Amino acid sequence: MGVAIRRADRNDRELVVRVLDEAFQGDPVSGWVFPGEEHRRATHHRLMAAFADTVLAEGRIDLVEDGTACALWLPVPAAPVAESAAPAVPAGAADAAGDEAETLRQEVDPENGRIELIARLMAEAHPADRAHEYLWMIGVVPGHQGRGLGTALIRPVLERCDREGLPAYLEASSPRSVPLYERLGFAALDRTLDLPDGPRMWPMWREPRG
Repeated sequence: MGVAIRRADRNDRELVVRVLDEAFQGDPVSGWVFPGEEHRRATHHRLMAAFADTVLAEGRIDLVEDGTACALWLPVPAAPVAESAAPAVPAGAADAAGDEAETLRQEVDPENGRIELIARLMAEAHPADRAHEYLWMIGVVPGHQGRGLGTALIRPVLERCDREGLPAYLEASSPRSVPLYERLGFAALDRTLDLPDGPRMWPMWREPRG
């Protein structure tokens, strides 16, 4: 039997936030951003809500009909690159990313500098020279993992990318998820994103298939 998936809208916001909060409570990156378990349980959902609001406004959220998993996709246009800048850094992007990272920290957890730091690091590592689809987050609630829900959520968007000739990008936040993305055609880039005194993330890129 197939997995019933629909596109989420503003009415699904609280459900999406709950799914993401439950799915990432035990994630190593979330554990680094919110190192205290009690504080994480009290605050983590605010970060998930900020992410959900951004994607509801600018991208798309695909939701498993029974509310057990969701995927957040953001279309990223190609950005102009200054001649003196590194190839992956668009002109003016560093300042804009810094402002957004600071705003995110102030909205979610003002005393937690790790929120701003990880936002800056992810923005700096994000390829910007080609338009692509960005799989920002994919979350499956505990108890429903290992049933193929992640693949079911990702595959239709990748099929559209193939039809439209669009690459896709993501950051794997745990080593166990890297093989899953590799089976879907993603390949790890030649650099990792190593959080200070924290876990490693794997930026991954997928070329469209003909």
